[in-house]
Amino acid sequence: MATYRISQLAERSGVPATTLRFYETAGLLPAERTASGYRVYDDAAVDRLAFITSAKHLGLALDEIRELLDVREEGVCASVQARLLPLVTSRIRDTDGRVADLRAFSDRLTGVRTALSGPAPPGACGPDCGCPPPGPEARRHTPVACTLDGPALTERTTRWRALATEADHRERTDERVRLSFPPREGLAARIAELAAAEQGCCPFLDFTLHLTPSSLHLTIEAPEGAAEILSALFGDRP
Repeated sequence: MATYRISQLAERSGVPATTLRFYETAGLLPAERTASGYRVYDDAAVDRLAFITSAKHLGLALDEIRELLDVREEGVCASVQARLLPLVTSRIRDTDGRVADLRAFSDRLTGVRTALSGPAPPGACGPDCGCPPPGPEARRHTPVACTLDGPALTERTTRWRALATEADHRERTDERVRLSFPPREGLAARIAELAAAEQGCCPFLDFTLHLTPSSLHLTIEAPEGAAEILSALFGDRP
């Protein structure tokens, strides 16, 4: 039976080594260890990773994939299909809802474009000038739909999960996550860079970074309907 180091598995599968380590930590992709401590994978792990990747492309959450893998280990395809069918059906409903949100958002953008195409009023902006409302009001009209998918989504999720493990305290609701960190050089800049990238694909999320002499706090607020996305990025509620 062939064996692969983590770098070889990453090259063969196209999945970054950081993601493979995260999958191991999450209980999705166990690895053997050599006497010197290196991770080693066999062909069964290659097949398992292919299943994980396919399930991720279906939009399944890590907990759902873990459950499917447990069923798959029993070796009965019918059992896997029986568990997978309601999950896919649920994702179809979610996707249809997001499509409706995106269509509504597109209609709103079309209305704004129409208003902006008319003559601008003299002087400063006013309530009837056609400019979109700033701040939280605009955020409420933003659809709850991430624009990332595939490897890009996996890579971003891995980075958030890794960051969350550095926090010494976490608070979580369906619409809010608060992470507290001990002071660490470069951490604030790293969080700000990651939050800025996340705003590009999930503009409905609101990030607040609060620094004190003894700690650093990151608060992420989300609108109703975004609980699943918060779970994907930061784990389930404690």
